[in-house]
Amino acid sequence: MSGARLYSPLRLRELEFKNRIFVSPMCQYSAVDGMPTDWHLVHLGSRAVGGAALVMTEATAVSPEGRITPFDTGIWSREQAAEFRKIAGFLRQHGAVAGLQIAHAGRKASTDVPWRGGKPLDTGSGGWQPIAPSPVPFAEGYAVPREMTEADMERVRAAFAASARYGREAGFEVVEVHMAHGYLLHEFLSPLTNRRTDAFGGTLENRLRFPVSVARAVREEWPERLPVFVRVSATDWVEGGWDLPQTVALARELKSLGIDMVDCSSGGTVPDAVVPAGPGFQAPFAAAVRREVGIATGAVGLITEPAQAEEIVSTGQADAILIGREFLRDPYWPLHAARSLGVDVPWPSQYERAKPS
Repeated sequence: MSGARLYSPLRLRELEFKNRIFVSPMCQYSAVDGMPTDWHLVHLGSRAVGGAALVMTEATAVSPEGRITPFDTGIWSREQAAEFRKIAGFLRQHGAVAGLQIAHAGRKASTDVPWRGGKPLDTGSGGWQPIAPSPVPFAEGYAVPREMTEADMERVRAAFAASARYGREAGFEVVEVHMAHGYLLHEFLSPLTNRRTDAFGGTLENRLRFPVSVARAVREEWPERLPVFVRVSATDWVEGGWDLPQTVALARELKSLGIDMVDCSSGGTVPDAVVPAGPGFQAPFAAAVRREVGIATGAVGLITEPAQAEEIVSTGQADAILIGREFLRDPYWPLHAARSLGVDVPWPSQYERAKPS
């Protein structure tokens, strides 16, 4: 058996992941009134059967107006938690840790599904009024969001905490706070989207204040024995925007709160950013945060090849890799990658007769 580090266990608090291969959140736009459906059970469940150590839900809204589209999943009620319970149970039954990403879309809310163009929806077309730190629309044709009051912030913070609580009732063992991709918490972080002049805007300390308070509320709600992740965009890819040094400062704050892993993505704040995408192009962000802060990190972004994934974890760039689109192409990527790396991992009993000898 090979010594591939990609297939070594990872322990965070009292939770052990059987390997370092995690399923990245991937929106499916297939929910009904925020409720997950059989599509989500099959979509997420097949990745557990395929050998991933952590299977994360799509960005799951903490409130109806926090959805990207009317077809996103949500976890703002016990009824939704009950629907998620069978999914989380199936994931655990098949050897994966069940993870829940909780999110608020902010000014990027109230849009149509991507396969219909993803255009903004007005209130007459099933949409709603977005909220944001400042009344700055995402792009031409998008609604001007309503600037949040401190009362709004308190409601959103409480919604994140409540969603974490519902997540535990549903049987999830990891919760991830979404602070990336230009959604609400990232909007507070970035000077491109946060134009406030009060205690929540301007200086880095002020821009961190609300997102960090949300992370604190979730950490306090989540059981001490279980880990909390935060997904960040390490850079806006725009001069004068959010960048890696600010991300390192945020990660230090998150570590002090007891956050266990920073999942390092990038971009999403503005539509015209020039992103130099290429294989593993975001792994250096995970490496920098891990080195500078001493916190576990996840690397994400165009990680497709087994040798590439192994290099990221074996050289200490990140503690785990998160795969999105490659998992859409191949739900059984961990089983196939293991063979490529010379690792013998068990296959599901039902599929054993198809395992290469």
